[in-house]
Amino acid sequence: MNKRDFLKLSGAATLAPLTLASTAAFADANDAGSASANSSSSSLQSITSGVSPITNAEREARIKKAQSLMAQHNMAAMIIEPGAAMDYFSGIQWWRSERLTALVIPQKGEVAVVTPFFEQPSVLESLKVGDDVRVWQEHESPFDVVANILKSRSIERGNIGFESSVRYFVVTGVTKALPNMNIVAAEPVTRGCRMYKTAAELTLMHKANEVTLRAYEYVFSKLEIGMSQAQVKSLMNSAQQQLGGSGAWCLALFNDASAYPHGTNAKQTISEGSVILLDSGCSVHGYQSDISRTLVFGKASQQVVDVWNTVREGQNVAFAAAKIGTAAGKVDDAVRKYYVTQGYDKDYALPGLSHRTGHGIGMEGHESVNFVRGETTPLNKGMCFSNEPGLYIPGKFGVRLEDCLYMTDKAPVYFTEPPESIEKPLGKLVPLSA
Repeated sequence: MNKRDFLKLSGAATLAPLTLASTAAFADANDAGSASANSSSSSLQSITSGVSPITNAEREARIKKAQSLMAQHNMAAMIIEPGAAMDYFSGIQWWRSERLTALVIPQKGEVAVVTPFFEQPSVLESLKVGDDVRVWQEHESPFDVVANILKSRSIERGNIGFESSVRYFVVTGVTKALPNMNIVAAEPVTRGCRMYKTAAELTLMHKANEVTLRAYEYVFSKLEIGMSQAQVKSLMNSAQQQLGGSGAWCLALFNDASAYPHGTNAKQTISEGSVILLDSGCSVHGYQSDISRTLVFGKASQQVVDVWNTVREGQNVAFAAAKIGTAAGKVDDAVRKYYVTQGYDKDYALPGLSHRTGHGIGMEGHESVNFVRGETTPLNKGMCFSNEPGLYIPGKFGVRLEDCLYMTDKAPVYFTEPPESIEKPLGKLVPLSA
């Protein structure tokens, strides 16, 4: 393969499938020159300037939807700790410490924020909705402040919602300050909002997936014999950051380490014939991507090709099963039924598929609901999932292909289309559906 042919295959402008059939192809790519986006890291430019963050108006609409769901579920108020849900509703980007910062959402009335006095200026920097920010001093109880907020909104009894991730001291502190209120799960409300993505959210996720796929294209062209997992991980993270992604992450699993979905501590390097499994993502304005690719440096054995093709067909099976109104668990069931025909176990035994077929995704890399056995939540418009039915053979290698999809009112649509073959392991970006 000459340089011109390689550039036609791997042009970053079109994200055409990238062929990696031999080490010669890698060498050609490494010599390709500044005309290609694969030539050097300096050629990687941000592609995220054209997308906008979530607007204040959308956050206000989210709060109204939450309040409507709270009424349906007989919930007088919710207390939200720092994390994705707090950012989702208020824009506040904060962390959890021993000092309480919380968002209070009443069923009726304006939201409020509780935070330490000396943190108030910093919290206000990211607050997008509401202006009722109440502080507490070091010698005071933040839970009394929470109680006063609710009392000012005529809430002193009824159900108060907490997500399952809220820490024990917060729940007990609020319970003591509001003894006439009952603790209930907030997930019917928070999940009922966050599970269904709007057009603005899908746009940000689409851009995040574009960043990650372009980073893969760049990294594939830079792989060399002797490179360590740490080097490839660093290269992938750097590429995503230069392309405009934030919070970039990467799992780089080589050789027999690829048989472990999240890797081992054993050090591995690339050699001729190495199986390379990469799982990577980033965020754009708080919304996540998650793409996995498995390729071979050099010539793949027939066993690797066969397993790769089986996993790729597993993605097709999952995609076909993801129909509007179908229980999410049926997607996982369909993949395992297919794998049985290929000689694998119907359950989670190895060699086989030891994890769920996919997970929800949005502001967090893993969100509810999942493509997993027994999940009865029906698929509906706006839900987003990974599709990653890997296969793992302990002591040898593993294959995982992962592309994220979103549900329209008719069918699933990919953010990134899965790769065509092990010789063309990149895949391509799919235009965002209207």
